[in-house]
Amino acid sequence: MENALIGSLISAMATVLGAVPLLFVRSLSEHWKDVLIAFTAGIMVSASMFSLLPQALEESSLLAVTVGLLVGIVVLDIIERNIPHIDVENDKSDSPFDYKTWLVMIALILHNIPEGMSTGFSYASSNESLGPMVAIAIGAQNMPEGLILAVFLLNSNVGKGKLFLIVALTGFMEVISAGIGYFAASYVVSLIGYGLAFAAGAMMFIVYKELVPESHSHGYERQATYSFMFGLLLMLYISHWFG
Repeated sequence: MENALIGSLISAMATVLGAVPLLFVRSLSEHWKDVLIAFTAGIMVSASMFSLLPQALEESSLLAVTVGLLVGIVVLDIIERNIPHIDVENDKSDSPFDYKTWLVMIALILHNIPEGMSTGFSYASSNESLGPMVAIAIGAQNMPEGLILAVFLLNSNVGKGKLFLIVALTGFMEVISAGIGYFAASYVVSLIGYGLAFAAGAMMFIVYKELVPESHSHGYERQATYSFMFGLLLMLYISHWFG
């Protein structure tokens, strides 16, 4: 349990790390955004296909993996359909905490719940190296997410100190949900396979629905493609190092 909470805390705080560039610059070029997002997508695909799904099959049946995978996709689809998306270029407000800002904060908190549960399920599996790998993958995804949220808040006239506090609070939901996921999987062992497949489905939905289209939307498709492959390879090496 302790390791799951530490791992989820590290991945959650990666959200804050993503906002650090805003201490020095007000914005990031579309080129670098696309490269970073594609790199994150490669990490998440690698973690899903080469770590989560094989371990889910080892922990349970093919039927359980199918159900978990589909549930992960559907849950993320429902979340994406019912929460606002962040448009950092066009969403500018005079009030530091207008209605749109609150909606975006709530959206990211809800979005972080399945990510935290994924970490908890991974630490509960029989594969001791899986938890750290998933925490790394989710942390990598959280960094550009933290940057985008920080830019949005800055455009909404939120001070930098308060900005970092808000970013940290949205990420902290992952720690709570990781504890819930670990607790549930530890006491109902049959949930582990479902949980790992759920994590893979959630990650793949994020990659295909959000990250890849975003990284190919500003004319830097070739650079984003190479960045995607480097992210995938990096996660493979991390998986090999963790054994």
